[in-house]
Amino acid sequence: MRYEEMTIEGRNAVLEAFRSGKTIDKLFVLEGCQDGPVKSIIREAKKHDTVINYVSRERLDQMSESRKHQGVVAYAAAYDYAQVEDILQIAEEKGEPPFLILLDNIEDPHNLGAIIRTANLAGAHGVVIPKRRAAGLTAAVAKASAGAVNYTPVAKVTNLSATIKELKEKGIWFVCADMGGSAMYGLDLRGPIGMVIGSEGEGVSRLVKENCDFAAAIPMAGEIGSLNASVAAGVLAYEIVRQRLMGK
Repeated sequence: MRYEEMTIEGRNAVLEAFRSGKTIDKLFVLEGCQDGPVKSIIREAKKHDTVINYVSRERLDQMSESRKHQGVVAYAAAYDYAQVEDILQIAEEKGEPPFLILLDNIEDPHNLGAIIRTANLAGAHGVVIPKRRAAGLTAAVAKASAGAVNYTPVAKVTNLSATIKELKEKGIWFVCADMGGSAMYGLDLRGPIGMVIGSEGEGVSRLVKENCDFAAAIPMAGEIGSLNASVAAGVLAYEIVRQRLMGK
């Protein structure tokens, strides 16, 4: 399956995709276009809380394979999203304290796929991503995950900070990867935990960081600024695995 196969173009095709219940990650609409069919598509998108981007004709032409986009292009998810409750249920069924990986500002599909792969191998019960400023479950992500997307659920939420607050009420602690934090080896990362990873450029956003209980720094000795986001996720995830196995 190629990424392009998840691109839907044209007014009728996009409207039908929404009405058939297909998960649309992002909708791109020609800026200034206000006619009836486009308004119907925008109404459906808002009903499904889909991210809407108003863009130039040049941008749509670049995205379009058919050159017959009629002012609308949609990116559909290649896989279904789970609910956060589904992830917690998996942990409960396994008799394990929940281990979630939450991603903030991860827009590169290869990074998302690699993190889902790591999540699967590290025994995390699921991955949580925000609706905005995030890669969705495209075929490119599935390929980068080496098939892990078939086994590790991914939930998409409207507000990452609000989700963290809700999960804290369920007894889950949160640690974010942050260069200004405490060395990860000195932190107690056992028990129910949510691990938050941000992008290489921006890191974890301020509001999300404020809602975390710990900030964990990964020791680095080199001359360059930071680890790739998926590598950072792997390093911190396996410190959590080590502490769970060794009892700290």
